[in-house]
Amino acid sequence: MTTHLDPARNFMSNLPPDHFLALPRPDVNAGPLIDAPDTTTLAAHDFDVDNRTGFMPPQPPLTRLPEQWEPWESVLDEAIAQRLQLADKPGLTNIERENASRWQEHVRELPILPTLELKESEVLLRRAHHVLAWIMHFYIRTLPPTTPDIRIPPPITVPLLQVSSHLQLPPVLTYSDDVLYNWALIEPVPLTFVSPAPALDNLRCLTLFTGTRDEAEFYLASARIELRGVRALSLMRATMDEAFVGDDIAIKRITTYLYSLAEVIGDLTKLLLAVREGCDPMVFYNQIRPWFRGADSDTHRKWIFEGLELDPDLKQPTELSGPSAGQSSLVHALDIFLGVDRYSHAEHSTGAALTSSSSAPSFSRHTDANRSNLQTSSSSSQLPESASPHPTSQGSSVSFLTRMQSYMPRHHRAFLRHLSANPRPLRALVESANDSAFTEAYNTAVTALKVFRDAHVRIVALYIVVPARNGGRPEEELKGTGGTNSMKFVKSVRDQTAGAVIEES
Repeated sequence: MTTHLDPARNFMSNLPPDHFLALPRPDVNAGPLIDAPDTTTLAAHDFDVDNRTGFMPPQPPLTRLPEQWEPWESVLDEAIAQRLQLADKPGLTNIERENASRWQEHVRELPILPTLELKESEVLLRRAHHVLAWIMHFYIRTLPPTTPDIRIPPPITVPLLQVSSHLQLPPVLTYSDDVLYNWALIEPVPLTFVSPAPALDNLRCLTLFTGTRDEAEFYLASARIELRGVRALSLMRATMDEAFVGDDIAIKRITTYLYSLAEVIGDLTKLLLAVREGCDPMVFYNQIRPWFRGADSDTHRKWIFEGLELDPDLKQPTELSGPSAGQSSLVHALDIFLGVDRYSHAEHSTGAALTSSSSAPSFSRHTDANRSNLQTSSSSSQLPESASPHPTSQGSSVSFLTRMQSYMPRHHRAFLRHLSANPRPLRALVESANDSAFTEAYNTAVTALKVFRDAHVRIVALYIVVPARNGGRPEEELKGTGGTNSMKFVKSVRDQTAGAVIEES
C-alpha cells in the first residue's frame, strides 16, 4: 500500500539546515536577526501561511517597537491607561472630555517619526500599522460628535500612510490588526520551528479599546477560528495534490478529505457561536463596536488626512472601511477552494443597500488601472493585488467580499490568487467525475459552509439587529463596521453559498 505524503512537508524536512527556509524565525521581541534574512514571510511559498498557525504568525506578534518609535507606543499606552471614552457616550463627564482633549493634544504634538528603517522588517511594519491605526481610531472616536470633519494630524497621517503603502494596506484598523497580530500567550510556551500551534485557551489580546473581557473575547473568537482552520488548509493542500492525479484512488481520497473538511467547518461554526459566552451583545454594540468603525460609517463627516504635502508620494486615502470578518483570508480560502466564491463574491453582493448616503466611494474592477492588478481565473472572484482600488463615476462596484481582500495582508492576497488560479479546481473535478459519492461529499462540505454562515446570520442578529432595536445607537442603523447593511448582506451571502450545492442528475 502506498502512503500518501504531503509534498510540502517532505520539501521542508529535506532542506539543508543552512537553507533560509529552514532557519529559525526571528525573536519577535528582539526584532530581526542581525545579518540574517527575515523569514517571517517565507513560509508556504512566501504566502506567510504557516503549517501550524495558518494565517496567524507562528510566534506571538511584536509587543513593542524599538526605542526610536517609543513616542507612538507611549501615546497609545496613555490612551489605554486613561480609559478614554467614546465622545458620544451617554453621561460623558467633563473630566472624561478634558482627558480626551489633553490626550488629543499630545497626539498633535508628536514628532513626525521616520519610517524608513521600519521597512527592513515585516514584523516592525505590522506593529507600526497596529499602533498607529489604533491611535487614529482612539483619536477619531474621542473627538466631539459635533466636529464637522475629522482631521487626522500629520504625526499620525504621514507615518501611517507610509507604513500602509509599504504593506499595501489601507490606513485604518483591519482584521489583521484586531485579530491576526493582536495576540499573546497567557502561559509562555517555547515556540520552535516544529512546535505545535498555540492552544485555543492560551491566548490573550495585546490591545483593547475598553479593556473589557467582552472586547477580548470578540477578537479571540476569530483568532480561535483561524487556528482551528489550519486543519482545513492542510486538507485543501492534500486535496489539491490528489486532484493533479485525478484517478479513481485520488477521487476516493478526496471524498474522505471533504467529509473531514465538513467536520472542521462544523468546529468553526461552534467557535463562532461560542463568542456568546464571553461577549455581551449590548456591551459590544454600544461600547466596543463604535471604536473601530471606519469612514463608511461616518455618513455626515469626512476623514481628512492632514500633512500629505510633507511627502509627495502620499495621497488622500479612499479605502477606509473598518475591520470586518469579511477580511478573514481563511473564509475566503474556503470559498475559493470549494468554488463557492462565484456565488458568495458575486458583483451584486456589494452590501451597499443602506449606504447610498455614505461618503464611501464606489469601486470598479473594469478600469485599465485595476485590470493589471487583477488575476483572472476560472472563478468569478477577482482578487486585488493592491489595496487601492480606483473610484469610478459609473457607481458600479465590486462585491463587498472581493473589496475586503484589499484589507488583507498582501502575502495572504497572493495566497488567494494562487489558490484561485489552481488549474484543477475542485468543483470542476466533482462536476466532471460523475461520481455520486464524490458529489455527496462535496455537497456536505458546501452545506457545512452554509451552516457556518447561518451561524453568522444569528450572530449579526444578536449583536447588531437586536441591540439597534433595543435603544442602541440609531445613527449606525444596521450597518456593519465595513459599511454594509449587515443583516441583508450576511443573509445574501448565506443564501448564495447554499446555491453552490450541486444537484445530482
